[in-house]
Amino acid sequence: MADTILSVEGLSKSFGAIRVAENISFSVNEGEILGIIGPNGAGKTTIFALLAGNLPMDAGQIVFRGKDISILLAFERARLGMSRIYQVPKPFSHMTVYDNLKVAAMFGGGLEEVECEGWIGQVLDLTGMTAARNTLAGRLPLLLRKRHELARSLATRPSLLLIDEVAAGLTDMEVDEFIALIKEIQLSGITVVWIEHVMKTMMTATDRLMALAGGKVIAMGTPQEVMATDEVRRVYLGA
Repeated sequence: MADTILSVEGLSKSFGAIRVAENISFSVNEGEILGIIGPNGAGKTTIFALLAGNLPMDAGQIVFRGKDISILLAFERARLGMSRIYQVPKPFSHMTVYDNLKVAAMFGGGLEEVECEGWIGQVLDLTGMTAARNTLAGRLPLLLRKRHELARSLATRPSLLLIDEVAAGLTDMEVDEFIALIKEIQLSGITVVWIEHVMKTMMTATDRLMALAGGKVIAMGTPQEVMATDEVRRVYLGA
């Protein structure tokens, strides 16, 4: 059996009277891709913010690589190997692609400046961004902005990637390219937790799915098992 890289128990969060995450528990196995689905307002992005340390939780425990990180700050979690990719990329627009990755490698990954060149070169090759290394990040088209966002996260040398709707706005062909890229990243030994509304992505790229609704887990299993449950069909697909 694979080792558990991330374990979440009783994760809860409210904004006033609105409960956005209620007693959520799940685990992620090392080397797998876990997809998270659910309608708008289900609590998906809030869970990512809680996992990454961007929001404090009201209750619960998060254990990452055997360490309780529940009270750690976001940069501390990044240094331990957790990296988050945002749905809307926000690079340092006035800096080149290379310099964006250098900042990520040094401040997120803890690399010394002399270590950066070789490592960043590998990341650029993997993500198909080598030809754009000297381009200002603010001038990249949508597909390359998303690849750049992924490259910045990889530059921190993560063992766990949290990917938030990277397929949004892409064509079918571009989605296929991203699926292939994420699969290649998985083969390199990186674990992935992926939020996505593009069901093609969730059905073909993930090992397991977790379905949310109203801040609660309503199903967990293989993509086929989850999509076949009556509750998911009713809540997520309207069936």
